[in-house]
Amino acid sequence: MNVLSVSELTKYIKRKLDNDYLLANIWIKGEISNCKRHTSGHVYFTLKDDYSCIRTVMFRSRASQLHFKPENGMAVTVRGYVSVYEPGGSYQLYAQEMEPEGLGALYLAFEQLKKKLQQEGLFDAANKKPLPRFPSCIAIITSPTGAAVRDMIKIITTRWPQARLVLVPVLVQGYGAPEDIRRGIEQVNRWGEADVIIVGRGGGSLEELWAFNSELVARAVASSRIPIISAVGHETDITICDYAADARAATPSNAAEMVVPSQDEITRHLHILSSRLCRAVKQYLGHKRLSVQRLIQNKALKTPRRIIVDTRCQQVDQLQREMIKNIRLQLAHKANRLGELSSALHSLSPLATLSRGYSICTSSSGRLIKNAAEVEIGSRVKVKLHQGSLICTVNNREEK
Repeated sequence: MNVLSVSELTKYIKRKLDNDYLLANIWIKGEISNCKRHTSGHVYFTLKDDYSCIRTVMFRSRASQLHFKPENGMAVTVRGYVSVYEPGGSYQLYAQEMEPEGLGALYLAFEQLKKKLQQEGLFDAANKKPLPRFPSCIAIITSPTGAAVRDMIKIITTRWPQARLVLVPVLVQGYGAPEDIRRGIEQVNRWGEADVIIVGRGGGSLEELWAFNSELVARAVASSRIPIISAVGHETDITICDYAADARAATPSNAAEMVVPSQDEITRHLHILSSRLCRAVKQYLGHKRLSVQRLIQNKALKTPRRIIVDTRCQQVDQLQREMIKNIRLQLAHKANRLGELSSALHSLSPLATLSRGYSICTSSSGRLIKNAAEVEIGSRVKVKLHQGSLICTVNNREEK
């Protein structure tokens, strides 16, 4: 009886699997679960269907080439080979390629990155910078050999010849293109003399335009201090760069038309404004001329002394009338007051007392006699009546 150790059995099974030509290059479809990306860059997950599952690993060299991010629940088709992981004693699938089931890998990668950056607020309208109306310096970041750059230069120099153009040559497709585009954007920002940047290229396939769908380019565009116009491909081509940019042009030629005004249109507009200004000035001067003529005919300006004299005379007359009126009022008030005082004084007058039957008795010397004891018998006294006086001799007196 041949007895094998566990490791010998594992090695035997591994050799069997490794020598099976079918398992050496096989396509398997299933659903991803337990997906984990290790810090090393390797991706570990389980590929399953309704009845079974298989552990799968995709090493960093292969995983870095994926255009999308594997996620749990995603249906995929995987190409790889089946072998045994000896330390664990289990067989597993070593993935070489992976495609999303039902969706293209590039499309899925596009949607995943778009969703991620959108959630971060990278595409918010509040972050968009306005384009300058009359830029003096324009930086174009693109391939120096494409037809797109020639079209843009021709359109810009025709529409706005005074603009200064600065070409920043970069790779626009293939390996290293995203890093090259990012570097170009940062260089222009450090330089600081450009008023606006155009980033883009001419048309091409989705793969050829893919550099403008990279997260590296999107973040560089969004963080630029200088406004950026994204001009990638044709009108139907939408890239992540378009969402991150401050403005999107349907084509590079359209970007050239957006970035500068037409000198001919500006000239025509200035002529129109000049004509309007002339008409407005003439109308204004006409109105002012009529106002001056009306002022010339105004009596107050023609004979100001007469107006002043007449006005003063009229004011003097008015003041005189008011003074006389006030004096009369004061006199009437004083007359009334005098009558009141006269009545009060009359009521206190001795004459008024005499009129009521009383009399005043004085001695021959004129001294007022108030007491009978003051008069001697036989002396003469004067009695003042209301009407007239009596000279009397005292024959008797009553001192009570």
